[in-house]
Amino acid sequence: MKAMKLNNPSIPLSKGDEKKSTFKFIISEFKPKGKLLTPFNIISIPIIITGVILIVIRFINGIGSVTNLTQEVPWGLWIGFDVVTGVAFAGGAYVLTFMVYILNLHKYHSIVRVTVLNGFLAYVFYAGALLLDLGRPWNVINPIIGNDFGTSSVLFLVAWHFLLYMIAELIEFSPAVAEWLGAKRARKFLSGMTIAAVIFGITLSTLHQSGLGALYLMAKDKIHPLWYSEFIPVLFLISSVFAGLSMVIFEGSISHKVFFNQISKKNHDAQNGIVLGLAKICAAAMFAYLFMQLLVFIHGKRWDLLNTTMGYWYLIEMIGFVILPMMLYVYSYKKKNITLVKVAAIITMLGIILNRLNVTVIGFRWDAAIRYIPTWMELVVTLTVIFTEIWIFRWVINRMPVLSESPAWVNEKK
Repeated sequence: MKAMKLNNPSIPLSKGDEKKSTFKFIISEFKPKGKLLTPFNIISIPIIITGVILIVIRFINGIGSVTNLTQEVPWGLWIGFDVVTGVAFAGGAYVLTFMVYILNLHKYHSIVRVTVLNGFLAYVFYAGALLLDLGRPWNVINPIIGNDFGTSSVLFLVAWHFLLYMIAELIEFSPAVAEWLGAKRARKFLSGMTIAAVIFGITLSTLHQSGLGALYLMAKDKIHPLWYSEFIPVLFLISSVFAGLSMVIFEGSISHKVFFNQISKKNHDAQNGIVLGLAKICAAAMFAYLFMQLLVFIHGKRWDLLNTTMGYWYLIEMIGFVILPMMLYVYSYKKKNITLVKVAAIITMLGIILNRLNVTVIGFRWDAAIRYIPTWMELVVTLTVIFTEIWIFRWVINRMPVLSESPAWVNEKK
């Protein structure tokens, strides 16, 4: 009789049977789907295994056993790339939720879930990367509770913004989890919380995107003058808009090829229009960013710095990774050229990486006798974080209604 109930959805299950059935379902979902010997798996698995070993060594022997960090340069690649750059790329979540839920631009609704998922995983993994960078990881609670530096510390604000925004994004994505588990009541309750979570999340995101830049305001004598200004928080915030949307274009292009079978024909047909719309927004945000950079540069009277090695590097960043992709976005939007939009997105992403590393690593203590250069172990651990995030992202996409349509019961009238 019990077997008949489990196999026949028309026969209601008891609470005990329902829990057992859900548990069995979740366990079954951990079974691999698709081919195991793919190029990505072959490349990523050895790196992840090596990275996990290095992380164990780091926690046993200390941070100095795998990094070149010192008391003079306490923040390196794991902060500059994993956290500061990664959070900028996750900015697409707050921008898209603002566009869809606040501005009612329903044209972009089909990509909201995958963008929120990407943003949530980015925050979880990059916030987790902070534990690797702390000499005493157990003290991570200090900036949250305001120890030592108090509640007036910028780090206190950033820590709380990170924590609360991860919760907000989890709530935004939770209806997809409820649909996956077939939890109708939970789905209805969680969907009712979406708008509140979106508004709260947008507020937090704008604060901590700029807050990450504010962390470097106290390092005026350590950051090269071409990258330091009192407007770093504003520049970080504006750049997070086109950084996040460029990541959406890049990730969306890959997802539409890898997960082709999960996407409806309607959403496939709408993809080009969505990409062109995002290109237009990126171009506008990049123009605002370039205008701000010019104001900062002229007001700071830094002309003499251009004819130096760091000055040439600054020009490469501004011309090659801001002006060029901005013009590509404008041209590709006018010509409806999707390929050029994708090229512009890749160049923009490289530019964001370059800018964040210029502020946090390359331009930080640029005049020191001994410069910080990350070890190969730091690079491997960084790749481990990225690859692990991609593995989980792929697992979720293959099982939950993220790119695919929601179950039929979601739209049933009661």
